[in-house]
Amino acid sequence: MADAVGGGGGGDRRRRRLRVFFLPFFAKGHLIPMADLACRMAAARPDAVEATVVVTPANAALIATTVTRAAARGHAVGVLCYPFPDVGMESGVECLGVAAAHDAWRVYRAVDLSQPIHEALLLEHRPDAIVADVPFWWATEIAARLGVPRLTFNPVGVFPQLAMNNLVTVRSEIVRGGAAAPAVAVPGMLGREIVIPASELPEFLLEDDQAQLSMSWDRIKASQLAGFGVVVNTFADLEQPYCHEFSRVDARRAYFVGPVSMPSDSAVHRGGYGNVDCLKWLSTKLSRSVVFVCFGSWANFSPQQVRELALGLEASNQFFLWVIRSEDSSGRWAPEGWEQRVAGRGMIVRGWAPQLAVLAHPSVGAFVTHCGWNSVLEAAAAGVPVLTWPLVFEQFINERLVTEVVAFGARVWDGGKRSVRASESEIVPAQAVARAVAAIMARGGDGDRTRARASELADRARAAVGEGGSSWQDIHRLIDDLTDARALRAL
Repeated sequence: MADAVGGGGGGDRRRRRLRVFFLPFFAKGHLIPMADLACRMAAARPDAVEATVVVTPANAALIATTVTRAAARGHAVGVLCYPFPDVGMESGVECLGVAAAHDAWRVYRAVDLSQPIHEALLLEHRPDAIVADVPFWWATEIAARLGVPRLTFNPVGVFPQLAMNNLVTVRSEIVRGGAAAPAVAVPGMLGREIVIPASELPEFLLEDDQAQLSMSWDRIKASQLAGFGVVVNTFADLEQPYCHEFSRVDARRAYFVGPVSMPSDSAVHRGGYGNVDCLKWLSTKLSRSVVFVCFGSWANFSPQQVRELALGLEASNQFFLWVIRSEDSSGRWAPEGWEQRVAGRGMIVRGWAPQLAVLAHPSVGAFVTHCGWNSVLEAAAAGVPVLTWPLVFEQFINERLVTEVVAFGARVWDGGKRSVRASESEIVPAQAVARAVAAIMARGGDGDRTRARASELADRARAAVGEGGSSWQDIHRLIDDLTDARALRAL
């Protein structure tokens, strides 16, 4: 891209844009917010930043609309493709959520095989800075060889990161107790005590055969601390005082820049081409009258659990918009006559839905979610109360932030084990779903308090990304720090 004209040194002078390369992990929940971050940095200083998202071809297609729109606005954003490593998957399958559940290990194998590809690519293009996703620990070493800053991008909030850091320090005790052990109090957390049943902890903290992941965690953290800093998709008002603590213990420099994408009805094709008819359907409903149900791109429910969820939504007597995975689209899970009974009151979206646009719609009054960080953050930014149904990894920790610390949501169910390790006998029953949905939509009492808290968070999210807000300032501080680092190298 062409050089830009900028001010400095007492007069205009020609200067080259700061070339920043972004390397996202092979999952939509990482890829999409990192592309959003690249676009935000380029938009913050159009004359000073040139952002390049480094991805494999199929993953490039998922962010094509976002990048194309940014470029059309005159922002210096582009894509650089490299081949997805050969790990035995069919052509075009290059990320979690698209890969079948039994092939997830192949995606993680592709991470390991990406190291020499990333190294050759970065040494060839020699960017001024590298923003690499958490699993790509080797980016710190490559950046050091190039003499440029490496930043870790973490798409997970600081509250769950601190909790997992602190749980790692007592991992040996957790492993001895196993999943059947009593609840674990997370050591060293600020504010109220956070207690989590052992069955809901990330697997790498529980099982000896997860030792490899535990070692990777140590390596990733060492790489993060050795790097220039960490960029987190969160905003300060959502996670204080944890942001301050994270800055103190987990990063040389911390930048809290989120939400990197705010809820908007213009975000229809962000992350892929999904069903847009649902937005028209929402427009036929009253304000705050619809429950949005979506568990991300990587949730695997048994047919029995899906049937119970369907019956619970029916029994709640609320309008609902429910996103199901493409492989569930045959309808074999549906109770007999169910679709006819809920016609007009419920809409099913099969595959990918425009979540940001849905959350921004005035008809949406609550969100049933797996508590992936992007979903938690997007709900907060949209001012939509949350019903939590976590499934894996740090999602149970995110749930504590939503329900106990920030308090803009409630749990769907507390009646048994709630994880991928739960048995068929521990299905979340329809009655629990119906009660939770009806309660959060009800006027008065806890429902009103939750809505008020969610609305307050939306105001704070808008303020954070607006001019002069905390996230706006951190993006500009990040650009300034990287510009200063380049100037020092030139001396």
